[in-house]
Amino acid sequence: MADTEPSLVASALGTAAYAFTKVQPLLPVYAHMILASLFPIYAAAHASLTRPSTAAKPPKKSRKDRARAAAEDEDSDSEDEEEEEPENEMEGLSPRHIILFPLFAGISLATLYFLLKWLKDPSILSKALNAYFAVFGFFAVTKLVSDVLDIGHSIIFPRRHVLGGALYHVDGKAGRAVPVAGNTKASGPITSPLPGFLTRIPLSDGAKEWLWADRAMPSNKWTLKLYLERALAGKARVGAHTLVGAVVALATLVYFNLVDKTWYLTNLLGFSFAYGSIQVISPTTFATGSAILVGLFFYDIYMVFFTPLMVTVASSLDVPIKLMFPKPGTATTPSGKNAAAMLGLGDIIIPGLMIGLALRFDLYLFYLRRHKRVPATTEGAEDTVVKAEFTPLAGRWSDHFWTHSLMGRPLWESAAPSENVKEEAPFTFPKTYFNASLVGYVGGLVATFAALHLMNHAQPALLWLVPGVLLSLWATALVRGELALMWHYSEEIVEEATEAGKEATKRTGQLFKEEDVNAVRKPATGKSRRPEREVFSFSIEGPRKVGPTAGEKEDGKSEGGVEREGNGTTVPTTVKSQVWTGSEAHSSAREEGGVEPAGKRLRVR
Repeated sequence: MADTEPSLVASALGTAAYAFTKVQPLLPVYAHMILASLFPIYAAAHASLTRPSTAAKPPKKSRKDRARAAAEDEDSDSEDEEEEEPENEMEGLSPRHIILFPLFAGISLATLYFLLKWLKDPSILSKALNAYFAVFGFFAVTKLVSDVLDIGHSIIFPRRHVLGGALYHVDGKAGRAVPVAGNTKASGPITSPLPGFLTRIPLSDGAKEWLWADRAMPSNKWTLKLYLERALAGKARVGAHTLVGAVVALATLVYFNLVDKTWYLTNLLGFSFAYGSIQVISPTTFATGSAILVGLFFYDIYMVFFTPLMVTVASSLDVPIKLMFPKPGTATTPSGKNAAAMLGLGDIIIPGLMIGLALRFDLYLFYLRRHKRVPATTEGAEDTVVKAEFTPLAGRWSDHFWTHSLMGRPLWESAAPSENVKEEAPFTFPKTYFNASLVGYVGGLVATFAALHLMNHAQPALLWLVPGVLLSLWATALVRGELALMWHYSEEIVEEATEAGKEATKRTGQLFKEEDVNAVRKPATGKSRRPEREVFSFSIEGPRKVGPTAGEKEDGKSEGGVEREGNGTTVPTTVKSQVWTGSEAHSSAREEGGVEPAGKRLRVR
């Protein structure tokens, strides 16, 4: 009997089986690459969250509270200075960066390539670049380690937790947790600083005192103040976690530059650079960000497929501009440093900018849909729009962990908000666009790995990542009917002129908060002003110990009709109104947009 040709289906299955056997040893490496690239994007996107314009500012302190704070801190910068909400320092990208990004990237890459050819020894250029990156690496690693420790600390000591069907608010000042919702009748205050089921662990009075002190440790920060006339004026707050991060950063840089450049230290520095970059750069608008990604899309294709620049520089320089993942060796390529798979930091940071913008857009929509309309009291008058008060999201993940099941169901029975029972602060918010962009990013990475095996050639990752991220974002907006919302969303701050005719700049969240050092100083008016003859000063202040305010009452309320949560935060009395959502809310938000832009987070340069 003559042999018959295999069918088309059998041939396809045989080819797929052969391809799988070739890629199977690398599956753990690719899984490692996907998780490692998602870590800085996910963490930095959440760290960049601040109050959107659709949320109301926290209530301002009264003159009595500011005077009390000034009395406790005699060297405060200003007695009547209002406390500003914390924001991240971010640089906004403008349409001109659509051309500048690929142009400067190409110039930098070509310069490094020709230096490598001229020096004929990549170690010389690697040493010079490592010294340059060491300066930024110290602050980047310090920030990353400090934030990781803060998250770990918040998991052990959340601000809210559930026990026996009751929701507890932790009051660190009083040293107890008070039930506020759910099964409150059968529950009483808890003096244990541990959350949830951990409260059943028997603790001595000394252990409780030590744990309560450890709970307050991250907020007990030292204040460093530095002033140099007409040159520098600023201050930085340093805590225990910051010091640990600085020690880890210094040890990492010393070992990396003087002993051995291992792949895990390279990745730690790469994580830190990506984590910091995504926090301080914003595409400003989805249109600008999409155009920049498209420009870098073509740049990456040209540099990888049509020139040797990208592959030569990435493989020759031993600097933390990439992530390295050791892969198993083959008969021709033994395992080792040269056998590691690489992923450039640009393949993480560039898409990560759009993913971070998508998360901030989700937060903007969350508070937009919580707008409330208060009907007008007089005929002919317009209804009033009331914004929901913004709740800082730092530590909310740990609150959600201790108060919800794995499926997201609350572990206590929440009562409907009323005049007597105020609405619980949100634990999280829907992340539709953020999740969609992450799916597109992972899909782009998988497509990159597949193309790498099929073409047997180094792949420009942006060739697959840019379409994956952009298509997932814009397609989600199209399906949800929110293309107009996405298109008009902006994080640009409107320029404001000062009395001297100069543009006022706003930079918060910096290591050293800049001031207008060239401005003429006002005469000294008490302890809150600098002396006129001051030229240089440096001071270190210990943590401030703040006790319960004089106006606080035992029932959790303070003077002035302001309710106070168990964790010490103030919440205004609830306004009885109806929920106002949909396109009507968006139209009103756009009417108010001339006063406050959608994001109001950064200034475009």
